[in-house]
Amino acid sequence: MLPSRGLFAALFVFLMGPYCLSQDSLVTVTAEKGDGILSLLRKQGANPYEMYDDFIAMNMENLRDSVHLYEGRTYRIPLSKVDSVIVVDTIAKRSKEIKKVVGKEFPIFGKKHAAVLPRSEKLKGAVYYLVSGHGGPDPGAMANYAGTKISEDEYAYDITLRLAKELLSHGATVYVIIRDADDGIRDERILKIDHDEVAYGDKTIPLNQVARLRQRVDIINELHRKNRGKFQRLIVTHVDSRSKGQNIDVFFYHHEKSKNGKKLAESIHKTFQKKYKKYQPNRTYTGTFEDRTSLYLVKKTHPAMTFIEIGNIRNKKDQRRILDPDNRQALAKWISEGVILDFEGGEIGPIR
Repeated sequence: MLPSRGLFAALFVFLMGPYCLSQDSLVTVTAEKGDGILSLLRKQGANPYEMYDDFIAMNMENLRDSVHLYEGRTYRIPLSKVDSVIVVDTIAKRSKEIKKVVGKEFPIFGKKHAAVLPRSEKLKGAVYYLVSGHGGPDPGAMANYAGTKISEDEYAYDITLRLAKELLSHGATVYVIIRDADDGIRDERILKIDHDEVAYGDKTIPLNQVARLRQRVDIINELHRKNRGKFQRLIVTHVDSRSKGQNIDVFFYHHEKSKNGKKLAESIHKTFQKKYKKYQPNRTYTGTFEDRTSLYLVKKTHPAMTFIEIGNIRNKKDQRRILDPDNRQALAKWISEGVILDFEGGEIGPIR
């Protein structure tokens, strides 16, 4: 039986997308004190991670440093993709030819962020091992913010989870090597310090530094062996600690003899250069990518890899990049775009 005229109309709206609707259908909202992009979208009932890029593109002229809202200014809210899913769901009740797209749940991201909706298959067949620095008995670099202690491992972990979610949404297989069952993705500025992180396989993280690093190397290399023949990459995320006056950009390390590792680091670096040029044209991006084989994980792990330093946890300007959940999401998004760039022009190649 042929679909009804109403079904054809609904299908037209769904397939043409939100841009076939009039400008009058756009929602606008005034930013209040304390609002960020994520919180503003969430208050409007939109999925903040699905709508993040569209929001920035629509409101670029009203954003500070491309990611911060101005209190009292009016912003346009993109039409939620969730609305399209609802349309499809309604049609599906009348036609078995159309199916509702359903995401998967990943408890490690926390209750609010557990659902991962598929966005593309750009990374289908690729395997990524994500390691956030320190964890367990070692909080990593420490600093004070607003009278509270903050630690490297909590912020590196949050960015790593956000990156994992981005990669999963594009069809990748992802192993999160350092894990915390309680934390999930967090949208607070100050992330509470705890010591209950474990390594993949629920392994207790050793206190001794060499034992801790060796444990990670052994886990990664064993997984790499099991996934032999697949496109595999390792991404390690740290937050640096330098003098308070030293403001640094995001920079990347790779193994000096790894052609694929260098390509991965360079692809993410190029993405950051492009983003800074677009979103912060008055500021020069000074982050670099270079070999640093002296680092234990760079030297000992088998997959082609990049080691990322996000910023200086003791510097006030860098703290804004690290503490602001919008910034952490942007970092994860930009890294994921560099990862896609690497994969689309990648090759499996040898171990190094």
